[in-house]
Amino acid sequence: MPRRLAAPGPEGAQLQAILEAAGHAPDHGRLLPWRFILVPQGARAVLGQAFVQALLQRDPQADAEEQQRARDKAARAPVLLLAVVDEGAADAPIPPAERWLSAGCAVHGMLLMATALGYGSALTSGRALQAPALRALFALGPHERAACFISMGTVQSRKPPRQRPAPAQYVTTLMAPGGGVHSWPAHDQADEYH
Repeated sequence: MPRRLAAPGPEGAQLQAILEAAGHAPDHGRLLPWRFILVPQGARAVLGQAFVQALLQRDPQADAEEQQRARDKAARAPVLLLAVVDEGAADAPIPPAERWLSAGCAVHGMLLMATALGYGSALTSGRALQAPALRALFALGPHERAACFISMGTVQSRKPPRQRPAPAQYVTTLMAPGGGVHSWPAHDQADEYH
């Protein structure tokens, strides 16, 4: 979580390496259907105000404490970027799903590089991403959608590791001809499928 990230964050050549990692994402049609907007410290106050405006649009009765929590979200991590996806027009030859997949790969490449350089990272999203105040602040085009914020910095405290799913929970094997799909075997049986 961004609350667990503090200075120093990546800068200079390290930040450049993280950003370059995004460029290795698959990109059908070479559309570059994603971009990243760096939010420097000097722009955090205006982002915090956009978060407050988004909150008040959803909940006009939000009290001062709720507004302050929304405002504080802009200042949590030393490096903050907004990931933006260009979904394209409805009749575009490369469909939105492929554009989002490319963007996801770009984000993942950045997260992996940040980890390799010794930094922590986190993704955050929420309803504020599509709020008019935030869309206007980041000058998003008509076919663009804010995907998530990417936070990076030095890890101050770690969450307990979560249990990850095993491949048998999300992988099946196509059995041909006409055999449908079968479950991926447990770890000790996986070698039979090579």
